[in-house]
Amino acid sequence: MIYQISVALIAVAFAVLVFFLIRTLKSAQGSLDNVSQTLQEVQKTIDELSYEVKQTVRHANDITVDVQHKMKKIDPVMESVENLGEVLNEVTAAAKQVSTTLMAKFQTKRNNAEQTKHAEAVHVTAPPATSTDRTLQSYEATYNGEAKGGKNWMKYIDVAANVWQRMRK
Repeated sequence: MIYQISVALIAVAFAVLVFFLIRTLKSAQGSLDNVSQTLQEVQKTIDELSYEVKQTVRHANDITVDVQHKMKKIDPVMESVENLGEVLNEVTAAAKQVSTTLMAKFQTKRNNAEQTKHAEAVHVTAPPATSTDRTLQSYEATYNGEAKGGKNWMKYIDVAANVWQRMRK
């Protein structure tokens, strides 16, 4: 009898074990079905996104080609602007050179005239040491003792030369 009770008890325990095992397997099957469904949705989303990404890349490539084409069209304009800058630089340098030459000519003429006047004068003074002294001396030689109407243009040239020298510094 003990064998029969033991066998019956083993049979009941086995049935309970199988019952709980079946419930666990059914729960796992439901979870696996949900995972499978989720994976299918993810795969579908990835396919849609990959199509969108490919379209975006194609569009970006088209934009790049268009920008490169437009840059090639702008290159001659930029080259012309560069050439214009160089020409303006050369014109400015030439204008500076011409003005410097003119100022030097006026100053040498004025200095020659001053030297002639000083040679004729009885008293000879020492040559001025600074450019400001030379300017003051040239003003005195030009405007003192002469008629104002005939030499007015020299005053304007001296002022312009003085301004030009200050601008160059």
